[in-house]
Amino acid sequence: MITLHQSTHPSVSIRELYESAFPLAERRPWPAQLKLLEAGKLRLLEIHRDEQYAGFIFYWSLPHFAFVEHFAIDPNARGGGAGTAVMEQMAAALPAIVLEVEPPDTEQAIRRINFYERLGYRTFPDYYEQPPYHPGYAPLQLQLMYLNLPPAMDFAQIKKELYREIYQQ
Repeated sequence: MITLHQSTHPSVSIRELYESAFPLAERRPWPAQLKLLEAGKLRLLEIHRDEQYAGFIFYWSLPHFAFVEHFAIDPNARGGGAGTAVMEQMAAALPAIVLEVEPPDTEQAIRRINFYERLGYRTFPDYYEQPPYHPGYAPLQLQLMYLNLPPAMDFAQIKKELYREIYQQ
């Protein structure tokens, strides 16, 4: 059984998975991550499978939607529908969700997009530049996927809200 537990103090296992699952360009420095958690801006859900650590989700609760910034299942807990169960629980708990994905240029990116599409997510056709987390790094070319957005929300509004709330731009 998959369960989600709110936390403000990430374990060593979460940090290790965060740093191994996401390249440096795709993650903010760990001290900045902790500062956002402590301030209550960023939220952390620990994922457990049969009461054992299985991964995490870092997300933001924004005015019009939740933004899933980082989601990773521990390699030892993958398979058997863990990711699907987590995202179904998130969809049941949150009114609308937005997340970033890499463009469908690699087999892994295509698999990730297909995973979210099977869960009902749709992709905005517009490319989106994620501002860099580190000085001197280039923006990342990504796409936004969404689930259950209010009909009035469009790509430009979502991008503006993400830039303002997440990236302070």
